[in-house]
Amino acid sequence: MSLRTMVGAHRRLVGSAAAAGLVMAAVSACGGASQAASSAGGSAAATGAPVPLVVYSAQGYDKAVTDAFQKATGIPTKLVDDSTGPLLARVQAERANPQWGVLWVDGDEAFASMDKAGMLLTGYEPSAQLNAAGQAVVPQDKSYIPTGLTVTAALVYDASKTPNPPTSWQELLSPAWKGAIGMNNPAVSGPTYPFVAGMFNQLGGDSQGQSFYSSLKGNGLHVFQTNDDTLHALQTGQIKVGLIQSSAGVAAGIKDKNIKTAYLPKVTSLPSVMGIDAKAPAQVQAEAKRFAEFVLSTQGQQVMLTGDRHGDSLFWPIVQGVNPDPELPALASVPTQAIDPYVWGPKEGTINTWFTNTIAH
Repeated sequence: MSLRTMVGAHRRLVGSAAAAGLVMAAVSACGGASQAASSAGGSAAATGAPVPLVVYSAQGYDKAVTDAFQKATGIPTKLVDDSTGPLLARVQAERANPQWGVLWVDGDEAFASMDKAGMLLTGYEPSAQLNAAGQAVVPQDKSYIPTGLTVTAALVYDASKTPNPPTSWQELLSPAWKGAIGMNNPAVSGPTYPFVAGMFNQLGGDSQGQSFYSSLKGNGLHVFQTNDDTLHALQTGQIKVGLIQSSAGVAAGIKDKNIKTAYLPKVTSLPSVMGIDAKAPAQVQAEAKRFAEFVLSTQGQQVMLTGDRHGDSLFWPIVQGVNPDPELPALASVPTQAIDPYVWGPKEGTINTWFTNTIAH
């Protein structure tokens, strides 16, 4: 992989343990936070002279987007770019005195827990017309804003070595694929937790999900730390199939045309998500709304789609009339499910601990 692709893949990895810490601490420490600002939805018009808008983001296209937003609006914008785990830990550490106006990362589980803790502005969504996939991941109280979709986990394979990949999740448990499957540890790789939770969800619950992954381990599952590690194992022949975030798989296929990405029924929607600080001054919240409107505008969507061509830009737009990169199939052809972050977010720490102790070792 090129350095840019490797960096892009690494950026999409999040410290789920850190995210789980945020979830638990935020719910206990911030449950009584004031809701006055959280109910301040409505107009995105600024109320006074521009002040710096601080954007915490883990998206590969974030610098391109913030630069374009500042140029288009004149609003001074400060980008704090990091992977998701450290950003969530930073938000948690700052909960008494937040330094951010916008948080923009992949996955909505942590946002659901932040919402329950009163940390997010509620009652606001940009005016963009979302497609059905986008509408499916908008929270009922409009406490956070989906901006795009990838899926997890995509099945990635080398067609020159594996011309007939598995076509169902149950097939992964067959003797034909013994020792040939690899995936990331959800306690390390953030996009992997929604994959695990999604399997628990579609199989009927925690016990059924645990049984599936235990059977996968019994069939020789390889567990790696990150997308880079799983892709390296695929490219060196250690495994025949990798289960990773779709954008990482498609990016690998752009570099090596033998690398293909398939989608078993069902894969789990992984939205990129934006939240606005409930405690921010009115002017900051107004600017944050303008930022959200820009991101979901035609101009903003084009910047997202071109700002990280071999990484996070390989997403499916959720705005009607906006097309994905031609490397991606039509989203309608991908068998997806959207899981409830308010159900699965609070379980993240417990499920990740179980996976690490039972499956990864």
